[in-house]
Amino acid sequence: MGDFAKLASGIYLEGLAVDYRRNTVWYSDVIAGGVHGLLADGRVESFNLDRKWTGGVMLNDDGAVLSSGAGGIMWNNPDTGRSGWLLDEIDGKPISGINEMAPDGTGGIIFGTCDIEMIARGEAPRPSAIYRLTVDGDVILLAPDIGFCNGIMLSRNRDQFYCNNTFACTYIFDVTPDLALTNRRVLLEKQDCDGMALDADGNIWITGFQTGHLTRLRPDGTALPPIETPASAVTQVRFGGPDMRDIYINTVPADGGENLKNGVPLSGRNSFLYRGRSKVPGLPIAPAGFRLD
Repeated sequence: MGDFAKLASGIYLEGLAVDYRRNTVWYSDVIAGGVHGLLADGRVESFNLDRKWTGGVMLNDDGAVLSSGAGGIMWNNPDTGRSGWLLDEIDGKPISGINEMAPDGTGGIIFGTCDIEMIARGEAPRPSAIYRLTVDGDVILLAPDIGFCNGIMLSRNRDQFYCNNTFACTYIFDVTPDLALTNRRVLLEKQDCDGMALDADGNIWITGFQTGHLTRLRPDGTALPPIETPASAVTQVRFGGPDMRDIYINTVPADGGENLKNGVPLSGRNSFLYRGRSKVPGLPIAPAGFRLD
């Protein structure tokens, strides 16, 4: 890795997405609130400043930014100033929260729910689940009883799916041609697993909210040398740049995740967005293809 440069700060940075078209990095702060875009000239563009607990950020193909969190998934288009809800209920019931999102390869997304009501209280969250939202708006349950669903990724060939079950492990699933998930098994036991990305070779990069390095695995679970960072803990990782070798990480204090779990208030701006350089390129994350208007 090359040297890391500090780009932005917050109280507890989580969601992270690289906007390849705008050359912008979008990140969320689950405690201070809002989604923020770091532009190429160093300016920061923000929206949803009153919304906390945004754990996931990704792009739509019309330029809108999708953001998860309390109540479901919102969209904001920085070019038009328009916004709305992409998803705010499942089976006719309000959504407590949604955490990470990933493209499903057909224009829709795969996402994991989270129990924000209990998290905000500092109490043990109820089990989460993995769903697929098709480009036509259908919501399909893929896997129940995940525990605490966090970082997720679908392999390039759409034959394997990875999911971090925070406080326990990383799961791997087989994926059927119709994108159903089967044969769930443990790929890695890691009690602080958090965010996830894939590199161009299909290797899995996993962050830890109490771990300063990036854990790397081959799809068969074989460990690769870890990547050291300047932080004591990392919540998310993404690749970008013209050669996809820029690497962005959100970092937090080592005790930040445990404090959130226990309901201890956080106030210091000790969470940072860094950029470094990777020897291997990352796998681009395709935008979703929802017709939001």
